[in-house]
Amino acid sequence: MKEIVIQLLSAFAGGFGFALIFGMRRRYLFFASLGALLGWGVYLLTDSLLDSYFLPPLFAAAFAVTYAELMARVLKTPATLFVIPAIIPLVPGGSLFYTMSYAVRGDAEGARLSGIQTLESALAIAFGISLVLALRELRTKK
Repeated sequence: MKEIVIQLLSAFAGGFGFALIFGMRRRYLFFASLGALLGWGVYLLTDSLLDSYFLPPLFAAAFAVTYAELMARVLKTPATLFVIPAIIPLVPGGSLFYTMSYAVRGDAEGARLSGIQTLESALAIAFGISLVLALRELRTKK
């Protein structure tokens, strides 16, 4: 339980840091950071329930974009302000590091396996974002 709380707080801090880097207004910082925390929470929940590298980041990214769209409507601001910080914790930086580490050490099989995992996670994030945005677009066309 302690590890989960630390991960959620780290996601909040990461979202907060990126929101600061992008020069987000003070009144939106908490909500952007909360999106990162909630998105990572969805990732942790789905990761514990599903044995997949693809589905947890897909569900988490879809949730993060949905949250961003909701906050954009509530706070009357562009959703992009909330999407970027919410997605940051999902970026597969660790597996990308291991992929490069295996490649540099000459472990082709390790690099291949880790690279596939990295690519799967990145594609899942992109698909989750695209799915929600496409559904939103279809809904507004009616």
